[in-house]
Amino acid sequence: MRKWVWAAARMLVFTAVLAMLGLSALLFTARAIVRPAPGDWATTLRVGPLSLDVGVAALVQWGSTPWIAKQLHGHTLPTRLGNVHLAWDETTQQLSLHCQPCTLRSSSWGGEPIHLHGARMTVRRNATELRGTLQSGTVAATWHGTLRSSGITLHIDVPSTPVADGYALFANAIPEVASAQIGGTFSLKATLELPGKALTVQPRISGMAVQGLGTEAWAQAQSQCNQGLPAAMARTSLRADSLLARAVLAAEDQRFYEHPGYDLVEMGKALHSNQAEDAMLRGASTLSQQVAKLLVTGGARSPVRKLRELLYAVEMEQTLGKARILRLYLDHAPWGATVCGAQAAAHTYFGKRADQLTTAQAIWLAAMLHNPALEAQRWKARGSINLERAQWVAAGLRPLPKRERAQLRADLAAMGPADPTGARTQALSKQ
Repeated sequence: MRKWVWAAARMLVFTAVLAMLGLSALLFTARAIVRPAPGDWATTLRVGPLSLDVGVAALVQWGSTPWIAKQLHGHTLPTRLGNVHLAWDETTQQLSLHCQPCTLRSSSWGGEPIHLHGARMTVRRNATELRGTLQSGTVAATWHGTLRSSGITLHIDVPSTPVADGYALFANAIPEVASAQIGGTFSLKATLELPGKALTVQPRISGMAVQGLGTEAWAQAQSQCNQGLPAAMARTSLRADSLLARAVLAAEDQRFYEHPGYDLVEMGKALHSNQAEDAMLRGASTLSQQVAKLLVTGGARSPVRKLRELLYAVEMEQTLGKARILRLYLDHAPWGATVCGAQAAAHTYFGKRADQLTTAQAIWLAAMLHNPALEAQRWKARGSINLERAQWVAAGLRPLPKRERAQLRADLAAMGPADPTGARTQALSKQ
């Protein structure tokens, strides 16, 4: 009996040693497979106390191999998106990744994350070709890409989808979804470069219409910005074709009379511009969206706020029309410190009614709107604002002959730096 126990023990030890050697060999082989070469797309994996530098492309190839993917089935990985649950489908030979809830972040839209109730991604590999699907709620997309050691370019395609389905994804964060009737469809094609994270998007929106938000009542909205002004000035309504109105369009929304409340061209430019690490975040809001910001949504920078503004902008284009939207903006726009509204700005900075401004003065005020608080501080400290911005606005002023626009830019430059005693403001007032 003792000999039998001793033999069994030796066999058990021998088996354990073989298993450890086999596991070590497997780990050594796996490590060798996924170890990044110079220039490879790499990341660091932490397994317990161990940290391993791995090539992402090799890791994807290894992890999507069926016999490995089967071992991943049922496991959960902590990621920046949240906890991602893995599942392998033997029939379709594809790996599924599912998070619920999911959190998305991007520097291109600011610091606030987007929260989704859930999202699912499938991955199927054929050699170096990857393809699969993405889905959240009833919004679905297909994607494909070719895996390289240095990275991957993902091509994403969202087919024509009801706009209402897209908004339903954010129903918990957008209260207007509960009351608004949203029509139309959207689609998009996107390209994402990894690991560089460069994203290009080509969206399309067709027939978008919104009802139920009550923007028709804004036709009677009264601005509080004229309080404290002389009575005659406070009662003066600025015409949509005035110099200041035209300068504001040149500065803030040059396609105002062409778009339906949103500008897909500017959205694409802003997304591209904001991806640079040292970029000042650029907005893509139309004047209609800015009116919604001034009257309803406030100034917090987030993609959800932009989606809310889009709803109001589309509806007010239908209920108010361009001229009234422009007047609403001029009546409420911020011009630094406690100054808001065109009449208050003209009175504060030039001692005039807004309809009495010269071309140069109108341009000067319009140029402040991209960052009114900063420009007001600069004006107070130095008697000037951003001359380059003012000249850019002058170049876009319409209708104005090209020769006159060039002369106007020269006149703005000739103003020169002002002294902080206020001589600059006095000089501008006399032009």
